[in-house]
Amino acid sequence: MPKKIKNLFYKNLTFDKLLAAHKRARKHKTYKNEVIKFEFNLENNLINLLKNLENGTYRLGKYFQFKIYEPKERIIQALPYKDRIVHQWYVEEFIKPFIIPRFINTSFACLDNKGTHKAVETVQHQMQIMKRNFGDFWILKCDIKKFFYNINPYILFQILKKYISDKPLLDLSQIFIFNGPIDKSKVGIPIGNYTSQYFANIYLNELDQYIKRDLKVKYYCRYMDDFILILKTKQDCINSKKLIEKFLHNHLKLELNNKSRYYPYKMGVNFCGYRIFTTHRLLRTSSKKKIKKNIKTWNNQYHNNKLDFQYAIQSLNSWVGHSSHCNSYKLQQKMFKSCDFLVSGQQKDVLKPQT
Repeated sequence: MPKKIKNLFYKNLTFDKLLAAHKRARKHKTYKNEVIKFEFNLENNLINLLKNLENGTYRLGKYFQFKIYEPKERIIQALPYKDRIVHQWYVEEFIKPFIIPRFINTSFACLDNKGTHKAVETVQHQMQIMKRNFGDFWILKCDIKKFFYNINPYILFQILKKYISDKPLLDLSQIFIFNGPIDKSKVGIPIGNYTSQYFANIYLNELDQYIKRDLKVKYYCRYMDDFILILKTKQDCINSKKLIEKFLHNHLKLELNNKSRYYPYKMGVNFCGYRIFTTHRLLRTSSKKKIKKNIKTWNNQYHNNKLDFQYAIQSLNSWVGHSSHCNSYKLQQKMFKSCDFLVSGQQKDVLKPQT
């Protein structure tokens, strides 16, 4: 693999590749008005997009904002559909094949064939190895304070320069990051862009490399801005935490939040929705509370003949899928029994408990 991406921008800028990016971008959005409008004159729209990228006149459209409240309140900024096609093309043709392979193998967020369950399995496996080799050990669990809002775009752009020497590709990266001229005082990147999750991973890959290469921590996992170090002693945790805080401040202009702490392994590890022990895994309390609250709502809707049964079953099945990755059989049985809408007529056979 070449050290830097160069002389590939125009080679990968083809109608067919933009068409493939469009097909990825429209997935699960086929009936949205902006997608229908774009597809009404698909060939001309893609040709115009290609020409704008080719001659350097491409610019981002205007963001629109909305809020989400799960898992916590966040402001999402979304771009027009044509820009999402370009993001798809950029990530698929350059980020995935040339930059992601340089990540450590225990970075799990937003990556193909990884995800939360792989992350949880890896943390537990590492804990089991530490238990077998050293007996007692300690956990250092950290996450970043307001991560996306505190990413420094200028530092991000400098990091990308380590991977990219292709000038038109760098120019496009600059447009994505700054949406205009480079501004060293700007802070934060939009939550909602397809590129943002990859830029965030590239940003924290600097931390991954520091922890693995400089601190030489063998057992380490990261899922976006949550990361776990498994260390022999409490003093190892104290020392590592201080060094990580210094690195984040000096190199990435980030801070750990006040929930970052260290503790004996017997307390278990809260990570990616589970509480992980060397011998078993449990569902986090927040997930239990959420499903109980949802079932209470669905029951009320059912008794008032207002239940969207299909939606309730899909949501319940999703929770079952999540909870099935830990020791949850008894909890699942209890939740099923509390669902009034699952014991009426044929509905009781729609969803079966999983072991």
